[in-house]
Amino acid sequence: MYDVAWSDADTRQPTTDGHLPPVGNTVDVSNATWTNTIGNSELITVWRDPDFDPALRAVYYARVIEIPTPRWTAYDAKRFGITMRDEVPMITQERAYTSPIWYSPSR
Repeated sequence: MYDVAWSDADTRQPTTDGHLPPVGNTVDVSNATWTNTIGNSELITVWRDPDFDPALRAVYYARVIEIPTPRWTAYDAKRFGITMRDEVPMITQERAYTSPIWYSPSR
C-alpha cells in the first residue's frame, strides 16, 4: 500500500514509521455539526509503481478517506435530546474505493 496523495501535504507528512497523521476533526458532537475547513476538496497526482515488474500480474485501486463527520447517532442524540452511552460511536469517517485496475503481462 502506498500513500500517493493526501490533503494538507505542506503540513502533514508521514511519520518515521510511514503512517500519515490524521487529517483532524472538526465535529461538534453536541450539535451534530462539522465544518469543512480541513483537508482538500480535490487531489490530483500522477504515480508510478516503484515496485512494478512487467513480468508479474498486478492490481491497483484508489482508496479515499473523507474528513470525520457526525454519525447518525449524533444526529439522533441532538434531535431527541438524549445522551448516548460512552461506547456508542458519534463520529464516522467514510471511505470509498475505486474499481480495480488489473495488469496482466503479455505472453
